[in-house]
Amino acid sequence: MSAATLIRGALVVNEGRMERCDVLLRAGRIDRIAPEGIGASRSAVEVEADGLWLLPGVIDDQVHFREPGLTHKDDIGHGSAAAVAGGVTSFMEMPNTQPQTLSQELLEEKYRIGAARSVANYSFYMGVGSTNLDEVLRTDPRKVCGLKAFLGSSTGDMVITDERVLDAVFRQAHMLLAVHAEHDPTIQEELGKALARYGPDIPVAEHPHIRSTEACYRSSSAAVERARAFGTRLHVLHISTARELELFEPGPLEGKRVTAEACVHHLWFDEGAYRTQGSLVKWNPAIKTAADRDAIRAAVREGRIDVVATDHAPHTLEEKGRPYTQCPSGAPLVQHSLVAMLELARQGVFTVTEVVEKLCHAPARMFNIGERGHVREGHAADVVLVDPGSPWTVERSGLEYKCGWSPFEGQRFHARVLRTWVNGHLAYADGRVRHEVRGERLRFDR
Repeated sequence: MSAATLIRGALVVNEGRMERCDVLLRAGRIDRIAPEGIGASRSAVEVEADGLWLLPGVIDDQVHFREPGLTHKDDIGHGSAAAVAGGVTSFMEMPNTQPQTLSQELLEEKYRIGAARSVANYSFYMGVGSTNLDEVLRTDPRKVCGLKAFLGSSTGDMVITDERVLDAVFRQAHMLLAVHAEHDPTIQEELGKALARYGPDIPVAEHPHIRSTEACYRSSSAAVERARAFGTRLHVLHISTARELELFEPGPLEGKRVTAEACVHHLWFDEGAYRTQGSLVKWNPAIKTAADRDAIRAAVREGRIDVVATDHAPHTLEEKGRPYTQCPSGAPLVQHSLVAMLELARQGVFTVTEVVEKLCHAPARMFNIGERGHVREGHAADVVLVDPGSPWTVERSGLEYKCGWSPFEGQRFHARVLRTWVNGHLAYADGRVRHEVRGERLRFDR
């Protein structure tokens, strides 16, 4: 059992408010919140938090921790350590591992790995392939975050192209269906043009033209149309274009059957980053124009984008240094999502409460995660202590990523994660992850 902890005088950022409070963590729960202060307790470790912010733990609905099969890039132990170092207390991990998570047996094997190695709370998506619908429909929605279908190719080979299979999946999906939406024929056509122009030495700056706005819109619009025809609970991942935003309704997520996610890199970078960082910022879908980035930022504020996540997807530097057609897409982000979003708040792009809404509250509500994602009495003690005025620069020596690099290296941030508690256990403090801490399997109130 975790020791009781009394956090004194923090500015609690929660549910649209910022209020100075004492917060008592006991037996893995938020035991008491008191604006007027909580009396001393001999049984509690006290943490003085004057001038600091206390936030709910971040819930990241899209990470790739590469285990099993691709553990030279990342694994659940390293990925979850990086998560808690960045204030992420819960994650949902994707099925394009080796082997792909296409059976209940393989899914439960991931949960066994999570129980043994994850410092953060965890859930794993059930993969949807072209021939495993019977297995998919056996997924328990109370124990699994969602189903994942690739409507376009990315890392791995899970893309579904058969329209009859897609109809069956959308018609029968009995829980949230998350999709990667890019139109492969359009991508292949643009890739052919680039190969004809450049040969094998395609500049990485061509990536947003190959993985184009049209490729994104054709796939995401078809997915939304299919979901509305069949009543599917659809969640479209990593929106990267202004044009796609017309597909989603603004406002609160409650009652929506179709929702959308934006990722930190599409909110931070634009295509100018290819000149300075090359393939390190090659993602699928691609980062695109500054106008696209700014439109997605506006959509976060107005509620067309419902949650913000990372799509944390590491590769080795050797892999990222390969020629364009051999270079995999993706980058590590989970250690820096919270501080990057708080930096955008400092720049006036978002408010601090909007950041907490999209990173913490909204994922908990969207996935019906019981008693997490908020600073409330009785909820799980997943909380993060942040110093909002402690400038620092991202250096390779401070990374928890197994791949050993970050697209944010050299970036100066002004907010710093000081401590992270997972179910009341201190999982990160003083620049060190406490690897002995174990998270819990997420449960869903469905």
